[in-house]
Amino acid sequence: MTPQDRTSANVPRVLRELHVPIPEIIDMLVDAICVVDEEGRFVYVSAAFERIFGYTPREVVGRGMIDLVHPDDRARTLESARAVMAGKPNTHFENRYMRKDGTIVHIMWSARWSARDRLRIAVARDVTERKRAEARQASLYDIAQAAHSADSISELYRRIHEIIGRLLPAGNFYVALCDDERAAVYFPYHVDRHDKRPRPQSMDADLLTTRVIRTGKAVLATPGTRAATGHGCGHAALYWLGVPLETSDGVIGMLAVQSYDPDVRIGEADMEWLQFASGQVAAAIARKQMEEKLRHSALHDPLTGLPNRLLLQQHLQAAQGLSAPGSGSIALIYLDLDDFKHVNDTLGHATGDELLRCVAQRLVESVRSTDTVTRMGGDEFVILLTEMSTPACVAAVAAKVLAAISRPFRLAGREVCITASLGSIEDTSAELDLERMLTCADQAMYRAKGEGGNRACMASADTDARR
Repeated sequence: MTPQDRTSANVPRVLRELHVPIPEIIDMLVDAICVVDEEGRFVYVSAAFERIFGYTPREVVGRGMIDLVHPDDRARTLESARAVMAGKPNTHFENRYMRKDGTIVHIMWSARWSARDRLRIAVARDVTERKRAEARQASLYDIAQAAHSADSISELYRRIHEIIGRLLPAGNFYVALCDDERAAVYFPYHVDRHDKRPRPQSMDADLLTTRVIRTGKAVLATPGTRAATGHGCGHAALYWLGVPLETSDGVIGMLAVQSYDPDVRIGEADMEWLQFASGQVAAAIARKQMEEKLRHSALHDPLTGLPNRLLLQQHLQAAQGLSAPGSGSIALIYLDLDDFKHVNDTLGHATGDELLRCVAQRLVESVRSTDTVTRMGGDEFVILLTEMSTPACVAAVAAKVLAAISRPFRLAGREVCITASLGSIEDTSAELDLERMLTCADQAMYRAKGEGGNRACMASADTDARR
């Protein structure tokens, strides 16, 4: 019996009676039939190959199969092919191929080896949509997890960027959020191959970024549908996709991906998924913002925004832990405004509160960014100084603070003058606890106040105050 006779015998009678040629039946299949020789070259592909991979049979016959495989999947694809050729059929092998248009297609293969014909016969099923759905679901879960596990909101932005980048071209990515008090949009996270993080933009600016936020609608700009306005972030991209971030309280901002490369395209499918994921992203950002707001409230004074006593304790412990021989000493300055009650009694508590805020600002401006200015309550402030090389350095800071406070303040349409009394303590051993240092500095401050105010006194660690 010839091979043709054997084939005819295996064809169901109903097909023989309908006179349907086997090649036509094969070409009607949704899955692609592929035949590859020992060298890994295509010798036959069915018509479905073009629908799945983008290449016609004429374009791939004689071409190496591995050339079409995604570079990251080639090693394990060759390993699977060797196993099949060794007589181990594989029915659920999955890998990625590069379509003719440059996009990725996920394939599940069923393959076996014909030892007599020295050919590998395989059926290719396109599982891209299933893989995409799985990846999307996993990404939503990862975003929710990131909202809980990220140590800070900046870490959350980085994690969101990484997650989104798994599913669409996100090499250039940014987050823009609303600043309602200033009617502006700012950019807390911005990664771009050309531009640095942009300055805040007015909410009224005619830009794609602000348009997405104002309208609450996604915008996709491509070379064929290029919008007339820019996005406010420097270089104009070939592809730009922005989607709003909306919570139950309204639109809080937007996120955008963009591409400058004509081969890295962003399309409707990307917009559909990013819109779907934006709700989870918005919830994650809102959650982390609330956490940081609560953390800030727990560690900062509500009137001035300065660190409170608890945060001062943490900064002191950190400074002591980092202190190394020869790095200098740690010092505290305890400050109390002179006759602050008179301001409250004559100008009112609202003006008194404004004075405290202005004093806080001047104190921050009088010290280094590595130092800590704390409001202890009422009109009392504490400054933590690190790496003070000599007592003279502490005295110089105290003099600078006194000069800053003594300059007139413009409050409630009038000029207000006030002074302060300071007490300081320097710890060269980096072993004193906060309460001990505060007690010493407080006693020195009261001595300065008793001597007429508008001056500073220094205390030693054994609480003996001295000018």
